[in-house]
Amino acid sequence: MATIGLGLAALGRPGYINLGHDQDLPPRRAVEDLRARTHELLEQAWQAGVRYFDAARSYGLAEEFLGEWLTPERRTQLTVGSKWGYTYVADWRHDAATHEVKSHDLATFERQWPETLHALGGPPDFYLVHSLTDDSPALDDKRLLDRLRELADTGVRVGLSTSGPRQAETLRKALSSGTPFSAVQATWNVLETSAGRALAEAHDAGWFVVIKEAVANGRLTARAGETPFNEFARQHGVAPDALAIGAAMAQPWADVVLSGATTAEQLKSNLAYHVDGPLLEFVQQPEEYWTERSALPWI
Repeated sequence: MATIGLGLAALGRPGYINLGHDQDLPPRRAVEDLRARTHELLEQAWQAGVRYFDAARSYGLAEEFLGEWLTPERRTQLTVGSKWGYTYVADWRHDAATHEVKSHDLATFERQWPETLHALGGPPDFYLVHSLTDDSPALDDKRLLDRLRELADTGVRVGLSTSGPRQAETLRKALSSGTPFSAVQATWNVLETSAGRALAEAHDAGWFVVIKEAVANGRLTARAGETPFNEFARQHGVAPDALAIGAAMAQPWADVVLSGATTAEQLKSNLAYHVDGPLLEFVQQPEEYWTERSALPWI
């Protein structure tokens, strides 16, 4: 079975698309407030046995917060993943018109890789192209792929994260096109299962597979209110998020399932995951799922 990791997408910046995100963070959402909150949850996760931590260049100051918390002793016992290809541009405003800008080119990699090294105090174990899509020029950019191959030769495992209704196509293109990739982070949850077979293929090919958004940005938590999934969880006496995390943990091809918790209570509930059946009755069509996700506001 997979292990749980902690993702910092909603902790490293004041605005995010999770339901109720504005209620979960300290009222001021100043840099020092989020630094303290991130360190608190990192310590809680560490004490609970979590050993995988995930960040990205576009998660505000997530890499910096993680790097500050790391010690040499901890670093030898845990795994760090990060991502490049998006730039954070919100200037610490949760109501910014634009929060991040995508650019999957060599120039962006060459700028962001040193930034990651500086923030983390050293190289991550995994470094992924952030939210790659099947039409991204990165998969056909020989100079970029050669540079990523050089990085992989140093021991850093490179790969991609995926997003959108064509995740499976993106991953299969990366699997078949001779890239240096050997890791993938993809959205999979009881509402959006379309990438499952492709992720199993990646796992069988020796790739490291990480599940993100297992609680669907809050749509599989109590924050979503009265939904069929939440009613099912209530009838079974299980917190919705624990049931959703458990469904992801049960996937035989998954290595890590990320918690995106922003409070101590959320992390505790996520860690108390409950494994049930496949829960196929809740699956949405990919286009429907991603349309609903794209409508979530940054708060």
